[in-house]
Amino acid sequence: MKNSIENIIKENKIMVIDGSMSTPLENRGVSLNSKLWTAKILAEQPELIKQVHKNYFKAGADCGITCSYQASIPGLMENGYTLEEAENLIRSAVKIFCEARDEWWEEEEGREAGRAWPLCLGAAGPYGAYLADGSEYRGNYGITDEQLKEFHKRRVELLHEAGADIILFETVPSLKEAKVEAEIAEEYGYDYWISFSCLNENIICEGTPIAECATTFAKGYSHLKMIGVNCTKPEYITGLIHKIKENCDIPIGVYPNSGEEYDAVKKVWFGKQSALSFEQYAYNYMKSGASAVGGCCTTVAKHVEEVVRAKKRFSEEQK
Repeated sequence: MKNSIENIIKENKIMVIDGSMSTPLENRGVSLNSKLWTAKILAEQPELIKQVHKNYFKAGADCGITCSYQASIPGLMENGYTLEEAENLIRSAVKIFCEARDEWWEEEEGREAGRAWPLCLGAAGPYGAYLADGSEYRGNYGITDEQLKEFHKRRVELLHEAGADIILFETVPSLKEAKVEAEIAEEYGYDYWISFSCLNENIICEGTPIAECATTFAKGYSHLKMIGVNCTKPEYITGLIHKIKENCDIPIGVYPNSGEEYDAVKKVWFGKQSALSFEQYAYNYMKSGASAVGGCCTTVAKHVEEVVRAKKRFSEEQK
């Protein structure tokens, strides 16, 4: 069974994205204080990852993100895995997602309730995620385009071959890196989605205006199916949506965190969540022009349920 971003949006107006992988795992007692972060659970406790995916489907997610954000080949090999083991772990992120989707579809309400067949978004984190020092919120890695291409290329191939419907380049802090990622996907002919991490409602983390990023990808990228923002404070998202919308016609997907700050040394989130409810934020994003909405770090199934309520409210107003 296959589905697409276009079909889900056509049928549902809004595509609901799932939430974080890290917070639900931590809520199950897992320690993620490792350079591999959630990727280490692919090898150690894959059943927990499957449970998280299934809970998001139950909450109303129309698509889900594989547990491969931090699962890069060099990162895994530096932590003791062979090349073959590293490649198999990356493939397993898609396999676990697909198993969760199949089980939920057959055992839960998916088929019976007329829900969308969830899309598998094969997550490819930025080079900064491999560095595991918070660089995905800074960019400026000091490496060449060729080095970036070498870092990303094989993982993208593995995710696609394993069955990902879309390659999701997420938490991208740099326009340079986004262009390299797009080049890889276009060369392979894989459908993909680029999602930037942003400092405020005007610029991505490396300092480039989001408007410039949107203009860059407005034309000439035939396999780019969605563009947007993630792992950014929710209060910045509406302004970012407007600036993207003003500069390109590609569908916009947004999935912010819930407002906390990230400590790259301790690898924990701290601080207070944002003032508005996640439901109200999600509704505002839909009104502003987002076609897909969900949550990133520190969000869980209840946040996805809030997005579903916002979607219902928004859809009723469109009738």
